[in-house]
Amino acid sequence: MMFKPYPLGSGRIDDAALAEDKKSCRKIGPCGIGRRALYLNSFFIDRRYYVPLSMVTRVYKRVAMSRGGFSGKGIFATLSYLVVEFDGGQQKVCNFKYEQQVDDFLNVIRAEYPSIPCVSAAAEQRLAEQKARREEEERSRPPMSAQAEKTVRTLDQALDYLERRPELTEQLSAAAKRRRNFQCTHGSYRWAAMAITLLGFAALAYGIVSFVRHGSFAIYFTLFGLAAIFTFAGFSVLPTARNNRTSIMRNDEQAQQKMQEYVSAYLDFPLPARYAHPVVLRRMKRAVMDGRAVTAGQALDVVKDDLRALNADVEVSQEEYDEVVAIKPLFLNAEYQ
Repeated sequence: MMFKPYPLGSGRIDDAALAEDKKSCRKIGPCGIGRRALYLNSFFIDRRYYVPLSMVTRVYKRVAMSRGGFSGKGIFATLSYLVVEFDGGQQKVCNFKYEQQVDDFLNVIRAEYPSIPCVSAAAEQRLAEQKARREEEERSRPPMSAQAEKTVRTLDQALDYLERRPELTEQLSAAAKRRRNFQCTHGSYRWAAMAITLLGFAALAYGIVSFVRHGSFAIYFTLFGLAAIFTFAGFSVLPTARNNRTSIMRNDEQAQQKMQEYVSAYLDFPLPARYAHPVVLRRMKRAVMDGRAVTAGQALDVVKDDLRALNADVEVSQEEYDEVVAIKPLFLNAEYQ
């Protein structure tokens, strides 16, 4: 097998079974999920390693946030990693270019291998504490007025309607994130990416010429290495057919238009189509149940105020982080209008 994956830990799979499993595994980003093993990437090579599923003890997401992760300033809002724990506490951290791919990977693990925890041990403890705290908050909530109860029912009905077409909310959120990231990436970085990529190709060409002319091993090894580094670094922000202003803005407009068409069929949908996401409705519902709002309009204002208050200096739980990352670009792109 070409590029036979290397085993991590003490678990092994025989070559024939390994080749078949890797061939048929579900590929998500640089990693893969097979029936026998998880296939994990190295820095440059996808699915370079494997861990037998019987040895996997935990799989979860780790997010490193740059300055301005919530505010949208800086080159990248977040850097996402997949962490696989196995064989008595060993770890393999896998870098992904897109956070959605990490989420997709974890969703498959949850669905097909529910016995494998998909949060870290620390997060598991925090979730238990949060659950206990929420139960205490629910017991201590003030009684709702008739108007507030009506608003909660309205939001529940809208949430049920919206969740019938989850692909629309996923497209709306993903398009908003791409738009926000693109707009917050300074144009000079794209020119720098172009220059770095051209340097990479130039170094690669010179390395080949050096090799043909029987240059020293050190020279073409160094040049090939520089070519790989420059090229991979350049392609991360290099404009492409899908990564350019026209394409990104068009995708965002189309996602909003599809959502508008869908919610238009619902009489008196409680929020604008540009914000039509289940997380927004859930946060609005919590605002009403906590006594911070009575009507849907007031609840939406509370959600906006809460999102405005969040920035890179504010520490939040993983649950809160996942909610904010999903919806804050919607509000930032619309300037909270």
